[in-house]
Amino acid sequence: MRRHTRAVRSYTLAAALLVLAACSSNVRRPSAPPGHAAPVPPPPAPAAPPRDLTAIPDAVPRFEPRSKFGNPPFYDVLGHRYFVLAKADGYVERGVASWYGPTFDGLHTAIGESYDMYGMTAAHKTLPLPAYARVTNLHNGRSIVVRINDRGPFVANRLIDLSYTAAAKLDMLREGTTLVEVRAITPDHPASDTLTRAALSPPPALYVQVGAFHEENNAQRMLDKLHGAGFTNAVLLSRPEHARLYRVRVGPVASVAQYDALTARLAKIGIVNARLALD
Repeated sequence: MRRHTRAVRSYTLAAALLVLAACSSNVRRPSAPPGHAAPVPPPPAPAAPPRDLTAIPDAVPRFEPRSKFGNPPFYDVLGHRYFVLAKADGYVERGVASWYGPTFDGLHTAIGESYDMYGMTAAHKTLPLPAYARVTNLHNGRSIVVRINDRGPFVANRLIDLSYTAAAKLDMLREGTTLVEVRAITPDHPASDTLTRAALSPPPALYVQVGAFHEENNAQRMLDKLHGAGFTNAVLLSRPEHARLYRVRVGPVASVAQYDALTARLAKIGIVNARLALD
């Protein structure tokens, strides 16, 4: 895998708090799966890839009990605390997807299953495990459904870590990352499985949303702060359907590299919760 290596797991067993999977070259896998003390044997060599990765079917959402592993109320990784959601219903977010492959094939995921790089799975920091989600590549409109059974990625502003096959079906293997929409799917909410505006062609413009404000004065102050810091492409938007909600955005952004650079600049002036938004 180019540029993006998959990190791994460390667990705080005494507190029964799992410190879960990461996507970073400087974080190492633990020597034991969740809830066990014995070392995990080395994984077998990856199997030969299927002849046609695109023919591998998407994950099919079904009712599953919440895993006893990987679902603490919160956990800490690399100095950041993550709170696990009570449920997946209604979750939708946009951000950067990465993928992980042969180095981790056969190793344990956060819920104790073996990672299968040829399966349709993914890692996410806060969705309850297991969960299902539709992931749409915002650059080409390709869309897949994955089963989320792992934690991560914990690098920069990455949103989701996809299996090798899932990444192949989104046509993002060569680049290593892409901008995506992640929308949770539950069996009792089939409407969540419909394609959204993110899957339209041509893809819509993408912006980094710095904040949404009920008071226009607060939004204007944020806009002035951004302009003063050199963000000349910052704008203030308000829409009739969102009465008295003023959105401050910067962009558009056309690539992961631009998104990374922009969020890094924002972090330097104290803005760390910026999110990717559709125009």
